[in-house]
Amino acid sequence: MRKLTILTAGCAGLALSGCIQVKAPDKPIEINLNVKVQQEVVVRLQRDAQDLIQNNPELFPQ
Repeated sequence: MRKLTILTAGCAGLALSGCIQVKAPDKPIEINLNVKVQQEVVVRLQRDAQDLIQNNPELFPQ
């Protein structure tokens, strides 16, 4: 029984070996990171504004 299972698996592997192809894409893969960059800029601007207000309280009276 075990030999029959191994033989069947081997035949299935041989039958499928012609169907599998590995090929590199024609165009390069493009990764778009615009969202992350925009978030980083907003955080930097917010920190700069907070520092400006804290360091110059006379410019921003409450």
